[in-house]
Amino acid sequence: DNVFDFSLGNPNATPPDAFFRALRAAAEEHQPALHRYMPNVGFDEARAAVARFLRTEYDAPFEAADVIMTSGAAGGMNVTLRAICNPGDEVLILAPFFPEYRFYVEQAGGRVVLVQTDSDFQPDFAKIEAAITERTRAIIINSPNNPTGAIYSEANCRELGALLARHDRPERPIYILLDDPYRRIIYDVDTCPTPLRHYPRTILISSYSKDVSIAGERIGYIAVPHSVPQREKVLAAMTMLNRTLGFVNASAFMQRVIARCADARCDLDFYRQNRDLLCNALVSYGYDLKVPGGALYAFPKTPIADDAEFIAVLVKHRVLAVPGRGFGRPGYMRISFCVDRKTIERGLPALKAAIDEVR
Repeated sequence: DNVFDFSLGNPNATPPDAFFRALRAAAEEHQPALHRYMPNVGFDEARAAVARFLRTEYDAPFEAADVIMTSGAAGGMNVTLRAICNPGDEVLILAPFFPEYRFYVEQAGGRVVLVQTDSDFQPDFAKIEAAITERTRAIIINSPNNPTGAIYSEANCRELGALLARHDRPERPIYILLDDPYRRIIYDVDTCPTPLRHYPRTILISSYSKDVSIAGERIGYIAVPHSVPQREKVLAAMTMLNRTLGFVNASAFMQRVIARCADARCDLDFYRQNRDLLCNALVSYGYDLKVPGGALYAFPKTPIADDAEFIAVLVKHRVLAVPGRGFGRPGYMRISFCVDRKTIERGLPALKAAIDEVR
């Protein structure tokens, strides 16, 4: 109770009632066959439910055959990178970024190429274009973003698609890997813009970890639109990799649950109130912060240039946060607001004391 831990991105909103109803209904199905292996892509009914949700959410013609059920978005990202990358291929990652991307890419035999975003954490297209080479195989897009909470604008999604189209070739394809678990955790807009409709070679990877608040259940999916060239080969590779990477298939039980509540979402007011409480206070204390439009984190500048040194100051005041250098942007820090409200309320005086100490 005397340590204020803002370091973890562990969703803590209550899952929606629809999830618990689906959970009970799935548990009451006393059919042994439902607990056995199924095709590596998942149960037909789960894939169909996800496709129905995606048709509405993205206004795109997804079908059940486009969907592979996975062990969370992390499992889906690993499967996808293994499917598209040859050894030495390059994957562009926009910084700040989720640090585990580096491990996923390198485990697939690829090489990470970091590209800094601009001061608003939006894509810098000159830097992206300069980073593209003959070995570029993909760019990972995460909007709303972890750690910044930035939402890429519609204009930027369109421009990204146009830029990549100028470089994409059948013999040298470049994919957008759309890492979308935060898509529906948005606070100031009705919908999140997406490059999916602006670039044909886009693969969608997501999960129910964040918007349904069931991260520990490890249920997600890959969706490959009909616009992706050689789509059948891509899907075949992913299906085999879902098995051979050791996932075999997504949880049978969770697939049956999601088949009943694929469009469910937790109450965003919990996170919105946490965001507002934390961010309004940080700004009033003098922190330089762009208020996040989505996701579960604030990413202010540290009041001294050395972010690790300021994190040490915070520790003196019993506050735990994450230095920005771990996300590829030194001089910042990530503060998670998917925490108990009392953690924020009791931790704010310590955050104020820390900035006062170094000014």
